[in-house]
Amino acid sequence: MNLALLAAQTTDSGTKMEIGDAALVALVGYSVVFLGIVMLMVILYITGSIFKKRDAKAAAAKAADAKTEAKAAPVAEKSAPVAPGSAGHVKLNGVPEKDAAMIMAIVADKLQTPLNELRFISIKEVE
Repeated sequence: MNLALLAAQTTDSGTKMEIGDAALVALVGYSVVFLGIVMLMVILYITGSIFKKRDAKAAAAKAADAKTEAKAAPVAEKSAPVAPGSAGHVKLNGVPEKDAAMIMAIVADKLQTPLNELRFISIKEVE
């Protein structure tokens, strides 16, 4: 059965298509749509894997930079006693102490909470 001939015969003569021919045309149509969906799925999978690999490489490079930066940074004294009323030590990552103090004061003011009741673990400048 030639599908093009069958379709042309149906449109030209005005005759109705038999159930077997209609089932064949429907099956071909469904298979074309299914094949298109599978192709889109494959393309999206490949694209996703490319982006995941690129993100993994960027994360590895960032981790390597952080390691070298951590080695170059001076080691802070962890045995220093904590001042009375403070909540502990704050790790400053590329932020001057004056700026860190201003940030902590602003946060305490916005939260309307005394500064000695807040615990800051680290302060890092986001670029």
